[in-house]
Amino acid sequence: MRGTFTLLGLFLALNLFSQGYNITVTIDGYTEPELYLAYNYGDKQYIQDTVFAQENGSFIFSDDESLEAGIYLVVLAPDNAIFQFMIDDDDQEFEITTTASDPSGKVAVSGHTLNSDFYAYLNFLTAQRPKANTINEGIKKAMEEGNAQAEEEGRKSLLQINKDVEDYQARILSNQPESLLSAVIKGGMQIALPDFSGSENLEFDRWMYTKEHWFDNLKMGDPRLLRTSLQFEKVNYYVEKLTAQHPDSISSSVDRILSLVEPAEETFKFYLIHFLNKYAASKVIGQDAVYVHIGEKYYKGGKANWSEEEQLKKIVDNVTTLKPLLLGKIAPDLGLMELDVQATLPLKDEKDEHKRFKQKRVFKLHEIDAQYTILFIWDPDCGHCKKQMPDMISFYEKWNPKGVELVALCTEVYKDIPKCAETITEKGMFKWINAIDPYIQSKYKSIYDVRTTPQLYVLDENKEIIMKKIDAAQLEEVFEELLQNGAE
Repeated sequence: MRGTFTLLGLFLALNLFSQGYNITVTIDGYTEPELYLAYNYGDKQYIQDTVFAQENGSFIFSDDESLEAGIYLVVLAPDNAIFQFMIDDDDQEFEITTTASDPSGKVAVSGHTLNSDFYAYLNFLTAQRPKANTINEGIKKAMEEGNAQAEEEGRKSLLQINKDVEDYQARILSNQPESLLSAVIKGGMQIALPDFSGSENLEFDRWMYTKEHWFDNLKMGDPRLLRTSLQFEKVNYYVEKLTAQHPDSISSSVDRILSLVEPAEETFKFYLIHFLNKYAASKVIGQDAVYVHIGEKYYKGGKANWSEEEQLKKIVDNVTTLKPLLLGKIAPDLGLMELDVQATLPLKDEKDEHKRFKQKRVFKLHEIDAQYTILFIWDPDCGHCKKQMPDMISFYEKWNPKGVELVALCTEVYKDIPKCAETITEKGMFKWINAIDPYIQSKYKSIYDVRTTPQLYVLDENKEIIMKKIDAAQLEEVFEELLQNGAE
């Protein structure tokens, strides 16, 4: 008998912790055969379930496994109209009714207090909007007519509406402080700014305070918020709008966000992957430093324990390659040969492939004595490289007398170097230093991460990288700015 009770207790416990979900949806006037259940996840939305109409026209979303806490969307075919509901705990069995003509505006929920409160709140907000709009129109008209009394009365009415909303929110926060509804309401509240009157840097002080307190109302370590759009919107605004778009500032903001979400393992994983991919793909010059920072601190630092060994190695190796190529770093030195173009041209059909080129001298990149040095890595078969040559030539002719030297490194190896000489002759690329590395002894392709061509690096007199990954047509603007900054 004791064994029977033990098994029964285990069965009840398993059912207690694995109740699943069962949500019945009835939509008056909806004639499509299927309905979709989706969920927010960071900045995206994903389909959770697809169901077909029952005989009575209702739809039942159900599964033995419970839904994760968050905000879910019921999506109607064929125009993807939606309405939302919240999942906050194990109470995942309830009914929703609405209409096809106004799915989000006619929602009624039975059997679920949280969602009843959620829609009561949404309906309250909806009712206040036309009132506020009417009052705002009245204020505008009063201002145009110079009617100060009407304007003041309108502003008082508007303040009262705001107070009514704040009071409604306060009641929810007081009555259910730990609910997802409260977390979303509080998280969406504006930061209350202190009085900065008398400040000599009013806008700066406001910006700094807002940035410092941006997440005060949002519990970033709450795992439920990952499945709402609110958290990502706040994070994105913080990084894109409140953070100076300098790599060090962005890296600092990313660190702050990751430290705030770290208590929620899934959220931490999402944002770490999000930021790594975002700055790996960034086309903004210099933001690869953010990618390097993330890869070095978190992936190389052992914080991404979910990564497979092969993927982790790829990221760490990429970071190791890119770090010496960041803006502000001393460019890696290269041992190269200067190509003798005229002597190489007749050697195209030389039987001994190793004798198909001639060089004038061997030199090192760091030995070039110039105020600025441009390293331009190109391929004779690269159409984009050839397209840039006229801009490169006109730039060089103008700026070489002002202290700019250019090293054009052709990527062909020993047997195909005559192709370099032919393109140089065809395009008139004689005035600068035409370089080759016939046996890739300098390892420039791996050192300078040459996966595509052309590649362009601008170095100052100390061979520090001051610009990179730009087209030849942009060089004029870059050097005009350098000249202007130097004059200042």
